[in-house]
Amino acid sequence: MRILIVRHGDPDYANDTLTEKGRKEAILLAEKLKKEKIDYLYTSPLGRAKDTCMYVARALRKVSEVEEKEFLKEFNCHHQPPDWQSVGARERPVIWDMLPKYWTEKPQMYDRAEWQRHDLFEQAGVGEAYQYVGKQLDELLEKHGYVREGGLFRVKKPNTDTIAFFCHFGIEMVLLSHLFQVSPIPLLHNFVALPTSVTTLYTEERKEGIASFRCCGFGDCGHLYAGGEQPSFSARFCEVFDSPDRHD
Repeated sequence: MRILIVRHGDPDYANDTLTEKGRKEAILLAEKLKKEKIDYLYTSPLGRAKDTCMYVARALRKVSEVEEKEFLKEFNCHHQPPDWQSVGARERPVIWDMLPKYWTEKPQMYDRAEWQRHDLFEQAGVGEAYQYVGKQLDELLEKHGYVREGGLFRVKKPNTDTIAFFCHFGIEMVLLSHLFQVSPIPLLHNFVALPTSVTTLYTEERKEGIASFRCCGFGDCGHLYAGGEQPSFSARFCEVFDSPDRHD
C-alpha cells in the first residue's frame, strides 16, 4: 500500500481557504496527481485542506468519493497552559513553535513516550490529542488491510492501493511520528512540509504477513518548480536574523 500525505496550498487562515497563490499551487498539484493511480481520498474538514483536495478530486473525477476525517484537522493543544510563553512561542499554543534552545536541551523531547509527559504538554492535553490521532489512523489502516501490532503491521489484506491524506503540517508530522514510533518534536522542528508538498510512504512486506511503512519521498514540491511557481514560505522561519521574513 502507498500513502500520500499532502499539505494544503498557501493558506488564507482568516477565511480558512486558499490564497490566490494557494489556488495556483493546488492547480499544479492536481496536474501532477491526475497522472497517478489514487484509490482513496481523505481530507481534513478544514477549508484550506478541503479546497486543495477538491482540485485533485476534480482532476481524478472522484469528487463524490472524498471522505472527511476529523483526525486530519490541524494538530492543536486542547488547553492554554499558563506558562506557554516560557518556551518563546507565540500566544497560540502549537507544539511546532518552540524556540530551539528550549526543546533541544531536554532529552525527554527526543523520547517516543516521555515527550508526552512533559509538564507543559500535560497541561495542554497534547498527549490525549496525540493518542486520539494514532487510534484513528490505526483504525483507518486496518480497514485498508493493515492491522497495527506493536511497531509493525499484520497484513490482513495485502494490496497496492494508494490512499491520499490532504491535511496540515502539524498533523502530517504527528502521523509520521505515530507510524515510525518516534517523538514528533524533532520532526516538527527539524522538518518542514511546504504548501502542496507531497510525502510518499510505502509498505514493505519483507516477511509474509508482516509490514512496516517506509518514506521514499518527503515534502516533494516538484510540481511547483515544473510550473514555474516558487513554493510558499508558510511554516518556515527566517533564514538569517536580519531577514524581513517571519521570526515568530
